[in-house]
This record gives sequence, structure tokens and C-alpha cells, in this order.
Amino acid sequence: EVQLVESGGGLVQAGGSLRLSCAASGLPLNDYALGWFRQAPGKEREGVSCIGSADGSQYYADSAKGRFTISIDNTKTTVDLQMNNLKPEDTAVYYCALATRPGSVMFYGSRWTGFDSWGRGTQVTVSS
Repeated sequence: EVQLVESGGGLVQAGGSLRLSCAASGLPLNDYALGWFRQAPGKEREGVSCIGSADGSQYYADSAKGRFTISIDNTKTTVDLQMNNLKPEDTAVYYCALATRPGSVMFYGSRWTGFDSWGRGTQVTVSS
């Protein structure tokens, strides 16, 4: 059974930094992708960043480029999201997600498909 557990959320002032971590277990033996999504109150869930386990290839939403960095550890079971220069509009619940078939991941603007397991989320609040 796949389990994804997020940590590292909290309250930070605008311009500050946070590092989110996702501990994954029950991962498939084949290649997979791990990603971060977020959902702000009253808004749809949107993709933030994702990384492939096979070659570490990364993808970022436009809102994350230049400020956020995704990484995966050597065991390929923990994926981190370093968030710098945070803005109030980054306030959301951040979710870790797994795509067991990376080839099925598709990016339609902020709507990313192909992710089939989700964590419970961690709250990030950025004050102005």
C-alpha cells in the first residue's frame, strides 16, 4: 500500500522560505514520478512541481519557476520542495502525489493528470 506523508508546512512571512518533505512508502519497483500540488481555499488543486525517479527530470509550474526547487533523495523515497521568496499567494494546503506510470503524466496548464496516490497535505501560510 502506498503511503505519502508530508511535513514541513507552517507560517512564514512574505519573502521567507520553507522546505516541505514527503516520505513515501509502498512505492512500485518500476519507475515513477513524485510531485507536489497545492490547493488554496476556493480554488482548484494545481500542480507545483514533479520529479521522475528514473532520471531526476523535473517540471515546474510557472508560479514555481525560479523560487521552488524539487529534489529526491538517493533512496528515491523522500521528495523535498524547497520554497524560497514565498508570497501570500503561495498560501495553500500542499499535497504530495505519486504517479505510478510516469509516461501517463500530462500537463494542462495548472492541471496535471496521471497522479494516482495522494498524501493528506500540509498547510503553508504566508503572511504579508
